[in-house]
Amino acid sequence: MAAITRFKLPVTNLETERERWHQLYNVLHEPKPEIKSSPRQSVWRKNKSVLWFYPAQEKKHDVPIFMVYSLLNKPYILDISEETSVIGNLNKQGYDVYMFDWGSPGLEDKGITLDNYVLDYLEMAVRVALRHAKAPEISLVGYCIGGTLSAMLASITDLPIKNLVLAAVPIDYSDFILPDKWVKAMHDGTLSLDRMIDAYEVIPSEFLYTTFLALQGFNIGPNVNLVTRAHDRKYVDKWRRMDKWTRDAVTFSGAAFKQMLNDLYKDNKLVKGEMTLAGKKVDLSKIKCSLLVITSTRDELVLESQSLPVMELVSSEDKTYQLVEAGHVSICLTGQFAFAVEPWLSTRSKF
Repeated sequence: MAAITRFKLPVTNLETERERWHQLYNVLHEPKPEIKSSPRQSVWRKNKSVLWFYPAQEKKHDVPIFMVYSLLNKPYILDISEETSVIGNLNKQGYDVYMFDWGSPGLEDKGITLDNYVLDYLEMAVRVALRHAKAPEISLVGYCIGGTLSAMLASITDLPIKNLVLAAVPIDYSDFILPDKWVKAMHDGTLSLDRMIDAYEVIPSEFLYTTFLALQGFNIGPNVNLVTRAHDRKYVDKWRRMDKWTRDAVTFSGAAFKQMLNDLYKDNKLVKGEMTLAGKKVDLSKIKCSLLVITSTRDELVLESQSLPVMELVSSEDKTYQLVEAGHVSICLTGQFAFAVEPWLSTRSKF
């Protein structure tokens, strides 16, 4: 009589599997996680915008940091959890940090332009930060479109910007992530969103959320990873925070959106030296402060070729280019951004 071999699955595997499906159920049915910010205070408000101050845990650096996130998303990705907070980790490393929250415009804000955002909002906020910090100089750190606006400001302002950091920043719009036919149609004028913008006046958050997903090719990778790693509580927490932030989109002023599409995406005026804000020519060669440009190897939204040209366009003698192993959002979600900029800033943050 042949022997019968019996196989018994390890109990730990069953426990892991039970935990995985239990966690997956919870993710799909529980309320979105609460995002608690690092210790902060509001130091200035304008319309829907807020300037936040995050004091260093133990101040070690003279020059404060002023962070500018994109107009297209809410900035709390920079302070998404206690462990991975970009701002929190900079505070731990001894920096006072200011962060400008653009807010989400209402219908009454439909006429706000990029000119207004750069000169009436951002420039004023930096002036307030300098006064609040009692500092003679500041480090301006711009991310994505926030970096584009920071570069514009640095080229036309008399503010004492000691260091400029541009991360995942679109500067050259001759090449960007869209199907080639769409890019060609936008450049030759056969594709225009002007009428849609005029109809909506303020771009709905749902439109920007869908556009964000489309530019990533409706990436299902994170959802697949959730199924396979749902037993990993640490991963699940990170996934839930990312999912909340992605869906928590902002609205966008119609005037600024139209200007961005036509002046940047269509006509590429920033690189050509044809961009003006309130009659002031935006000339990137006017930038002479220390410059750090950071791009990511897996950036699914901003191509490296969009960021690199700024290295040649500025007049800075002290300029550094850094390529990091990360994605467009993951560099902030994981807190890696803080550790990418800190070594460079630490040697340039004394008066």
